[in-house]
Amino acid sequence: MDSLWFKDIKFYENKNDENKNLETEICIVGAGIFGMTCAYYLTKLGYKVIVVDKDRIGFKTTGHTTAKITSEHGLFYDYLVNSYSKEFSKNYLKANEQAIDNIEEIIKQEKINCDFTRENHFVYTTKQEDIVSLKKEVKALQDIGFKNFDFVTKTGLPFEIQGAICFKNQAKFHPLKYLYGLCNSIISNGGQIFTNSAVYDVEKNVDGYTTYLNKYKINSKYVIIATHYPIINFPGFYFTKMYQSTSYLIAVDPKKTLFNGMYISSSNPVFSFRTAKYGNKDLLIVGGGEHKTGQPTSYENSYGLLEKEARKYYPDLEVLFHWNTRDCISLDKIPYIGQYSLNDPNMFVRNRI
Repeated sequence: MDSLWFKDIKFYENKNDENKNLETEICIVGAGIFGMTCAYYLTKLGYKVIVVDKDRIGFKTTGHTTAKITSEHGLFYDYLVNSYSKEFSKNYLKANEQAIDNIEEIIKQEKINCDFTRENHFVYTTKQEDIVSLKKEVKALQDIGFKNFDFVTKTGLPFEIQGAICFKNQAKFHPLKYLYGLCNSIISNGGQIFTNSAVYDVEKNVDGYTTYLNKYKINSKYVIIATHYPIINFPGFYFTKMYQSTSYLIAVDPKKTLFNGMYISSSNPVFSFRTAKYGNKDLLIVGGGEHKTGQPTSYENSYGLLEKEARKYYPDLEVLFHWNTRDCISLDKIPYIGQYSLNDPNMFVRNRI
């Protein structure tokens, strides 16, 4: 089975069939949500932009996520306050909240039909011993001045919890429908997108950069490496600064009414829940089974684990889709964003965590 998000999507296909070299102001490598968002904003500002991807738009990480848009990624802000500072943590949270608003604004401006809805998001625990960790997270959020959350002991989940932190007014959407809305806007703004176009090197030159593909090259003043994993090893050395983590998802027809809200458990085993529309059905998406990429696992500890958990509450469910995803985790848990290296002021990077 494949990702729910690929169902009924007509993929955009466009190759540089003439194999001629191209010129642009900005070359973006990677047509996931980050690369396409950069292209959207830059083309709206009037820049000449070319996006290239070795597969199709959103075909890797973006098309294999839970497609939650949240500022809350498990218990994280206590870690940020203690590892960095209150000001750093406040800015990190502000950037995440702003991103949700930005996506909503783009959807409204470009009239993108992508099932975007606002919902509360909960980090919950069923274990009394985890309440201490949740209370520390609450204090961290209070210390950085965040007010749009509550600590609760009741949720819409079909089981009892010991406690949960509720971030209000978060969001979810259909990521492929959203990316194709961006695609239409980028092209309308004069941008170009080439799929099935693998980049194997980027070289600095006198006037900027040359991005090398199999049969042609792109000359540009700026380059943005928006791939899931930074593909240029030197400079940067990003392969020494991160590892990959694999997790699994299933989308099921529960055969009964579902709950409201989005959820993730605060400790192992981690389970993530959200609902999604599929035709006239409301599906439940369950995620979890995370492990370091490359480590052996089994069906029982991946998709089977998720199905077993879901059947506790929806015994008659039908599994319609299952897929997996890989996240790049930096050593300090903060995404790499900015210049690719000190020697490359016009080449930029952003890895996803």
